[in-house]
Amino acid sequence: MLMRVAEGPQVVIRSEPSRGIAPCARGRLHIVIILLLWLLIYVPGLFAPPLLDDADSVHAEAAREMVVRNDWVTLHANGIRYLEKAPLMYWSMAASFKVFGVHEWSARLPLALGMLATLLAIYQLGKRVYGSKAGLYATVAVATGFGPYIYTRILIPDLLVGLWLTLGFHFFLATLEEEKPSRRNCWGLAATAALNVLTKGLIGLVFPIGIILVFLVLTRNLKHVLKLRLFSSAVVFLLIAAPWHILAGLHNPTQVAKDGTIIQGFFWFYFVNEHFLRYLNKRFPRDYDTVPLLVFWALVLAWVWPWCMFVVQALGQVPHKLRDFARQLTREQRGSLLFAIWTIVVVGFFSFSTRQEYYTIPALPALASLLGGWLQKEADSDASSRERKWGRISSAVLLAVGIGAFAIGMVMMQLSEAAPVGVELSELLKKNPDMYALSLGHMFDLTPQALGLFRIPLAGVSIALLLGTALNWWFRRRNHADRANVALTVMMIAVLYCVHAALIEFSPTLTSKKLAEAVSRVYEPGDQIVIGGEYEAGSTMNFYTGQNVLVLSEKRANLWYGSRFPDAPHVWETPESFARLWTGPQRVFFWTDEDRPKVLDGKPAFELAHSGGKTIWMNRPL
Repeated sequence: MLMRVAEGPQVVIRSEPSRGIAPCARGRLHIVIILLLWLLIYVPGLFAPPLLDDADSVHAEAAREMVVRNDWVTLHANGIRYLEKAPLMYWSMAASFKVFGVHEWSARLPLALGMLATLLAIYQLGKRVYGSKAGLYATVAVATGFGPYIYTRILIPDLLVGLWLTLGFHFFLATLEEEKPSRRNCWGLAATAALNVLTKGLIGLVFPIGIILVFLVLTRNLKHVLKLRLFSSAVVFLLIAAPWHILAGLHNPTQVAKDGTIIQGFFWFYFVNEHFLRYLNKRFPRDYDTVPLLVFWALVLAWVWPWCMFVVQALGQVPHKLRDFARQLTREQRGSLLFAIWTIVVVGFFSFSTRQEYYTIPALPALASLLGGWLQKEADSDASSRERKWGRISSAVLLAVGIGAFAIGMVMMQLSEAAPVGVELSELLKKNPDMYALSLGHMFDLTPQALGLFRIPLAGVSIALLLGTALNWWFRRRNHADRANVALTVMMIAVLYCVHAALIEFSPTLTSKKLAEAVSRVYEPGDQIVIGGEYEAGSTMNFYTGQNVLVLSEKRANLWYGSRFPDAPHVWETPESFARLWTGPQRVFFWTDEDRPKVLDGKPAFELAHSGGKTIWMNRPL
């Protein structure tokens, strides 16, 4: 089949192999496959495990309080102004709560739908640049990738940043094929940038502008900027992005704190402290850690494993010589160059800043699109082609990794010890609090006895990796690249199901839901809930009980700034004030992750519930 592709004033004819299926039917089949992958991988995670302490439940609580307060401008958590974050993800969760009620699954539903939208957007972008099969393979790489899966288990907006970038660059590539870019494409680019700003702040503007400028400079087409209807596009951007920022500034001006000090308003805290100072690692309070740079770079590939094994070949599609940039690029070359710049800008931007493992997620649609383009070329090439040869080499390397992973898994199972009957996982872990500022820091807590509780998912992952990589090698050796890719897809579905089972097993140590349910059963008006430690450590107590909590710790972390406002409720307790509260007339529920906290020494204490290494103590019996 021949497709006509507009190339500015020229028209280039390129071929797309037809495998006996009409293009419309093939497109519908691909959409069905994407929907099935989403249903199989992402829908089960809506219902389990429970929301986790820290960012997961704090963000869900901010959305819940948005509904309770009917305040869609100023975020609150635990009754305190929570001005760190852009609002779009919280708006979507709050809307879900309004429609479906406050549940775990309704908190996760908007992000899951965002994942589906991202997969469909990646498919359309890959299809536009390379062809429909490339779009499908790019989508599969993200749908089955470990990184996107793990970071949609936690309520963070980074995946949505990737969604808006994907849609925005779809509009941008379309403008390159128009002599006079249409309003639809220019305004679409502006609107997606605005939505990105409402999702994650200024990087929603920095990324598209930076990537587009680098692309246009390299292709010696900087004058294209003037064709993008700058005035009307700026109006569209401001109409979407500006209202919330203006209202948030008006609702949260500079004020005088209770102690007489000046509280800088929203604009300073949100833009200066949370953007510029955080980037420079000078944000206050400093409640985060930084991933080592080499690890950060390696994780870009790890998040789309095993498809990253083809990344060298995929990068070969990118024009890399100066003379290539000076001439008229084909659609595929333009797309490949844009995807490479997109990946480098996102990863490079955070390489000079504070870094978390998930900050590279917005680069994955670009990397996956490059991979999809090469996988399509391999599948459609002759048996003796260079693509087939390199595919076989990568499959052999992947098989070696699969064999090694299987061997390591078997050794770990041998080293694991059977856990005593009735013993919780938390009692078998070794705590490493210095690692908990990293999102995957609790992985370092595992011990041989703790591994004994994960034998089934560990065996499942090991066997899946061995069989999947072996079948991939077998099919590629026989020039059945499509079947090899199906084998890798099925392998990753099995791996992610095992990961999900492991998350459910591990979750009691990361959530306080059972403790919150125990408190809710006996809670009466006037009772007080106190978290012994930072608010984030037991934040599921706040979400699942629906009650504000007191915090026995230093004034720091997410609640510090908002607690200084004159209208902020009392939150912080000192050891002295807590002692008075404990011996006072109110019933007090005290959450702690210590076996016997020193603050209760010499005081009457009665255990209400224990789960995941955490305990609820009461100051009087039921």
